[in-house]
Amino acid sequence: MGSSSCCRSTLRNYLLICVILWSNLSSGVFAKSHRRANIVLILTDDLDIAIGGLNPLNKTKKLIGDAGMTFTNAFVASPLCCPSRASILTGKYPHNHHVVNNTLEGNCSSKMWQKSEEAHTFPALLKNYADYQTFFAGKYLNQYGHSEAGGVEHVPPGWSYWVGLEKNSKYYNYTLSVNGKAQKHGADYSKDYLTDVLANMSLDFLQYKSNFQPFFMMVSTPAPHYPWTAAPQYQDSFNNTKAPRDPNFNVHGKDKHWLIRQAKTPMSNFSVQFLDDAFRKRWQTLLSVDDLVEKIVQRLEATGELGNTYIFFTSDNGYHTGQFSLPLDKRQLYEFDIRVPLMVRGPNIKPNQTSQMLVANVDLGPTILDIAGYSLNRTQMDGMSFLPIMEGKMNSSSWRTDILIEYEGEGHNVSDPACPMLGPGVSQCFPDCVCEDSYNNTYACVRTIASSANLQYCEFDEDQVFVEVYNVTADPYQLTNIAKTIDQEVLEKMNHRLMMLQSCSGQSCRTPGTYDPRYKFDPRQMFASHSWRLSRLRQTK
Repeated sequence: MGSSSCCRSTLRNYLLICVILWSNLSSGVFAKSHRRANIVLILTDDLDIAIGGLNPLNKTKKLIGDAGMTFTNAFVASPLCCPSRASILTGKYPHNHHVVNNTLEGNCSSKMWQKSEEAHTFPALLKNYADYQTFFAGKYLNQYGHSEAGGVEHVPPGWSYWVGLEKNSKYYNYTLSVNGKAQKHGADYSKDYLTDVLANMSLDFLQYKSNFQPFFMMVSTPAPHYPWTAAPQYQDSFNNTKAPRDPNFNVHGKDKHWLIRQAKTPMSNFSVQFLDDAFRKRWQTLLSVDDLVEKIVQRLEATGELGNTYIFFTSDNGYHTGQFSLPLDKRQLYEFDIRVPLMVRGPNIKPNQTSQMLVANVDLGPTILDIAGYSLNRTQMDGMSFLPIMEGKMNSSSWRTDILIEYEGEGHNVSDPACPMLGPGVSQCFPDCVCEDSYNNTYACVRTIASSANLQYCEFDEDQVFVEVYNVTADPYQLTNIAKTIDQEVLEKMNHRLMMLQSCSGQSCRTPGTYDPRYKFDPRQMFASHSWRLSRLRQTK
């Protein structure tokens, strides 16, 4: 339905004032700039591609995917909300933006983040140097609005109009920062259901924005993140749906990292029922996202702006429900957690296109800046613009062959009282003592897609470095770790490339598939920021 009348009135009045000011100041400069393309980025939260996440989104697939290009090999730089969102905003890998988890201590929306990175995000560049009007609505970074990070009064630089959710995803009973002023919402569906509130605020922006500048609009939905609260009209949808029983569902990851091996197989009946219910509820929440996409596209069409607007649809990470007997989460290195949907429609993109070229969320900022005419060479971004791919001007032989995925694990310094036998260092534990994370669930991976290879190579930060390697063509469900059987030369090349990517910055991250044989592997360099925590934990065991 709609947002509260107070909240919508506040935003509407703010927009009208700005439109009047820009109208009075309009000149030939603005008249020329408004012909540049508009850009919309719709970001979902925890939406997978590997286990059917797009199935409920029929309108979205038709209005964006069928109308443009679908990327079948889109990945995230880190499979966790805050590090991934920081990569989207900065165009950088985690080792360069230094957001490692969802906590303030992990640099998520911290004062340090605000001082070092926030002023250099791609929306800030769009607003300050490319003369775009910018609009944000929804979940920003998980700790946004924290009292130690400026509260909801803090409006990140780069946004003309700001509607930021305080902290993590919710559907009811939340607080929004509307241009720095707190706006509290309750539990009345007709005016508080967050996905609908974001939809209506987006429509308000499209109605009252200035017509003398191009615009960038980012809408960041709570769905399908926990607590999976569907709109009332969708709460009975998919009643017979269960989590997919793929070949890696409820099987033991016998040759994987110890954290995967500790999962109990077969899962308890309680765990299976719980994850089936969660899977169904996740799909239910996505029906409101589908409605949001439809409303935005219809409004753009009604105003005559759809043909001059790029619309991106993606997610901050994937998700799993029972793969390798892990109940529910997204912090692992496997395809179900690191691969995400990515669809784009817009000028010069032919409909019904599919690209298998390797792209990552660090590429979103560079691509959007490229659309806006801002040179990537003026930034410190690690990603590449895939605009030439969308326009049919790039072939696979001149595109990159590999990207970096990195994650720094989290764990508690004390044992979980419910699972004392696991010792300190684990977190995200379920009632049956299956834990989804740990301090030494810290890894870096090279994901390679080329004409001759479809591989994933990963190294964990441990006393003795643990390696996982998968031939994803032969083994799409990653059932068999081939680290001990793969050709040694291939192993060395992947190792060298990983070390180069882990130490790259800016332009050096974009070299297509090259590696330096002079580079010698040293895990202490790879995970320097993490090793002190591991040492402390080992001393306490």
